[in-house]
Amino acid sequence: MITQESFPVEPWQVRETQLDLDLLAQSESVFALSNGHIGFRGNLDEGEPHGLPGTYLNSFYETRPLPYAESGFGYPQGGETIVDVTNGKIIRLLVDDEPFDVRYGELIDHERILDLRAGTLSRTVHWRSPAGKQVRVTSVRLVSLAQRSVAAIEYIVEAIDEFARVTVQSELVANEDQPQTSGDPRVASALANPLQPIHHEHNQHSALLIHQTKRSGLMMAAAMDHEIEVPGRVEVSTDARPDLARTTVICGLRPGQQLRIVKYLAYGWSSLRSRPALRDQVAGALAGAHYSGWQGLLDLQRAYLDDFWDSADVEVDGDPDCQQAVRFGLFHVLQASARAECRGIAGKGLTGTGYDGHAFWDTEGFVLPVLTYTKPHTVADALRWRASTLELAKSRAAELGLRGASFPWRTISGPECSAYWPAGTAAWHVNADIAMAFERYRNATGDESLELDCGLTVLVETARLWMSLGHHDRHGIWHLDGVTGPDEYTAMVRDNVFTNLMAAHNLRVAADACTRHPDNAYAMGVTNEETAAWRDAAAAAHIPYDDELAVHPQCEGFTTFAEWEFSSDTAYPLFLHHPYVRLYPAQVIKQADLVLAMQWQGHAFTAQQKAHNVDYYERRTVRDSSLSACTQAVMCAEVGHLELAHDYAYEAALIDLRDLHHNTRDGLHMASLAGAWIALVAGFGGLRDDEGVLALDPQLPDSLARLRFRLRWREFRITVDATHSEVTYTLRDGPDSTLAIRHAGADLTLSTREPTVVDVTPRQSLLPPPPQPPGRAPTHRRFNTA
Repeated sequence: MITQESFPVEPWQVRETQLDLDLLAQSESVFALSNGHIGFRGNLDEGEPHGLPGTYLNSFYETRPLPYAESGFGYPQGGETIVDVTNGKIIRLLVDDEPFDVRYGELIDHERILDLRAGTLSRTVHWRSPAGKQVRVTSVRLVSLAQRSVAAIEYIVEAIDEFARVTVQSELVANEDQPQTSGDPRVASALANPLQPIHHEHNQHSALLIHQTKRSGLMMAAAMDHEIEVPGRVEVSTDARPDLARTTVICGLRPGQQLRIVKYLAYGWSSLRSRPALRDQVAGALAGAHYSGWQGLLDLQRAYLDDFWDSADVEVDGDPDCQQAVRFGLFHVLQASARAECRGIAGKGLTGTGYDGHAFWDTEGFVLPVLTYTKPHTVADALRWRASTLELAKSRAAELGLRGASFPWRTISGPECSAYWPAGTAAWHVNADIAMAFERYRNATGDESLELDCGLTVLVETARLWMSLGHHDRHGIWHLDGVTGPDEYTAMVRDNVFTNLMAAHNLRVAADACTRHPDNAYAMGVTNEETAAWRDAAAAAHIPYDDELAVHPQCEGFTTFAEWEFSSDTAYPLFLHHPYVRLYPAQVIKQADLVLAMQWQGHAFTAQQKAHNVDYYERRTVRDSSLSACTQAVMCAEVGHLELAHDYAYEAALIDLRDLHHNTRDGLHMASLAGAWIALVAGFGGLRDDEGVLALDPQLPDSLARLRFRLRWREFRITVDATHSEVTYTLRDGPDSTLAIRHAGADLTLSTREPTVVDVTPRQSLLPPPPQPPGRAPTHRRFNTA
């Protein structure tokens, strides 16, 4: 576990005070840099030792066969896996003849800092070689948010106590050795040396390598160039081979003298463009980096982040851990999306190979809501990517004998890559989640152009899918059978409440969009009869309710399933210790499902129903998914369990900074990092938008003194400043002088002329805080009582 001793709690940075090789893989994920196009894991400059080497390009993948013990009709046959591309981070150092390696000699001091305002990873090392020569190495690394194809490293070596001959080798390395991540030999074969060399070239200070994947046929180029400053004589040479380019710098340093190298890097890839075009693309990007210069790149990075934090920052008074973690989460969510530009946002971003680099419903369900209120143009880009895969989704639906479009459970470029039907294809709700993201973007930004450009077709085709999947019974009630909701421990069921509510929402917003754009809808073959059928199905969707228990069953009959037999030594996650034949028919829940329905479609439940549902499902939810804690935080806050909500918020926020799920080494959990914002802003800030209006209802636990956050809504910038007794709304600017919102269920008009101050209406809990399954109390509470 990552501890505060090595990673102090500080508001605007993540600082590693000492190097722990046992936590190297985790720190590589934490210290990852990205801009949504290029991703660098936080490997040491010299490349070794490492937990997992990683340099990634968004949506650059290799195909591989999907393993099946027994195949079946409609099973996807091919998978996609993100590829570790040419590594430009490596800068090796030799002091006299001895390589700088933290495992040898004496590491006198070692510190790394991820600066959340500057957007840089810096490193300071004081090292004594085995022969006794001391040097100080300082490096600063960035992946540019302003220049999409550019990354850069400043690397400084200083002699400390005596003269030293210094050799620096700056490299581009392709086809690095990778630790085996799959026991399937076919997968290992597909990912072993996946890059075929196409072209290489060099001159004195620069080099370029072009490679192509063996199976997917994607081509990528990486280039490097250098600026070198040193007193006295220096020798510089560069050589290039198919999988390696190296610039070597040799000089002598007296005590106090420094060698400074700025390494500029450029990356590009394409499935269509030619080798000369890619070569020219990265050469042009390098020229742009040179034009900006190192200081210019730093200034552009800071300006980009200043603008982001001005509209996105969250201030938490009373919990320094959550304060650091929510900014850390926002920073990484921004990094995953800023320059993705019509590519997907993977579940791990570009921080590791976890989930094979796939995008899931996490993107639309958890990441895009945060970005909608903080950096909305990135949402438009992400939704355009989804829309660009529509033809593949329609082909998938047709393959399954359905109308409309069936978007994939997991993918990189658009085809379904899930090999497990019950938790993949049967989780049809991903289609409604995508529709919800389009509708939220339209409501929150007021931008109709995205809907006209591509959103309408997505809404129409997802609505048609639901009409193929659902049916009216003889009483006119509309049902969905054979579906899996967010809870993957309860699969292939009838009338999952979450899925039915989301499908109904999808049908309604699709019909409304067709009404707004009748000519476009007509061109798609949509008739009045079809939209009427959508509205009828939405109105008739069956939402099961157990009158005896006064709760909503998660699906039809769920409250009559067998109770799971928990014990004090229950081992989690359950799916690694129990077969699905035991999990599926039991009342045990992997992650928030019915509870998530109450957050996303809250208007469909009464306050009393929400309280009873939270009480019922808290006792049965084991949180074997990182997606659950933030949702439980939001709904526990809404029903008045504010301290319990704080514990869940802590868990969502600290999942990677403290490696709570013991898998941060594989990459960060983007949805849970976004969930830190959701837990605070939707939980304690009371943000809701499921009725198309901006609704807020701040309420703080006793453990927090103040919560202040910023939002964008329809080109307005709003600051919400909440204490236990009052809320101050500041309408900073916007297209008009007033804005109508909803506060604590009542209409409220904000004005740019002066802040609006209103009282907090205390939220009463109808029931006492519920217990959790054995061993599954939220992380914060368990630590506090240990």
